[in-house]
Amino acid sequence: MGVFDLVDIGINLTHRSFDRDRDAVIARGVAAGVTTLVITGTSAPDSQRAAGLARETRSFSTAGVHPHHANDCDEHTIAALRILAAEPHVVAIGECGLDFNRDFSLRDVQERWFEAQLELAAELALPLFLHERDASDRMLALLAKHRASLVGGVVHCFTGTRAIVERYLALDLHIGITGWICDERRGASLVDAAGAIPLDRLMIETDGPFLLPRAHLPVDPKPLDGRRNEPAFLPAVVAGIARATRRDELEIAVESTRTARRFFGIG
Repeated sequence: MGVFDLVDIGINLTHRSFDRDRDAVIARGVAAGVTTLVITGTSAPDSQRAAGLARETRSFSTAGVHPHHANDCDEHTIAALRILAAEPHVVAIGECGLDFNRDFSLRDVQERWFEAQLELAAELALPLFLHERDASDRMLALLAKHRASLVGGVVHCFTGTRAIVERYLALDLHIGITGWICDERRGASLVDAAGAIPLDRLMIETDGPFLLPRAHLPVDPKPLDGRRNEPAFLPAVVAGIARATRRDELEIAVESTRTARRFFGIG
């Protein structure tokens, strides 16, 4: 597989595991063909850090509150996100959504702040960077309620079934796929679902430092910590999608990059 021009639409580059070698991580990604990063914001403070890092590295970032942190929201949260979203390198509202798997925040609180971020995205005409675990029915209901006023959204790190992906696609949403598709133990439903995603709705991401692909990697992770995922491993996701959909790797790379650039408005 040759070097591509890839967009990693979801990298948690503010995570402490990158503190010791963040510049080297970015450089390894560029060497592997990952030329553009969208750094994920997961809370108001973390979104501030993501925006600062995006400025420093000439990358892009999102601004939002992950459902795990919904309990921490207050009357200042949306105002803080609105200010961040005015920065030109902040290209989406999120990571936001619902997580009924771990329930780190109360479900009604998750829904309240998810809807507040849906309204903010509509107000600012920015796309959404969405998170959902074990909450697809409620998530779809809230998205359908607001869809007419939204410019778009990507369900990041999708791991569900073909039936669920088709429901998201019916709302004219995009789908982000990670190294989960390389996991023969857990990824069977995603392999099936990937075949239902049109190329103009598909984007790719590492979700690093999480979800290290179970695949041959261009950089040995063992000297790092054996588990940390990083942008240099994004070509493994391309290969996994190509295997699952029986498409050419170059086609997946080119189309996912074109889709991501159009979606985020990053040229």
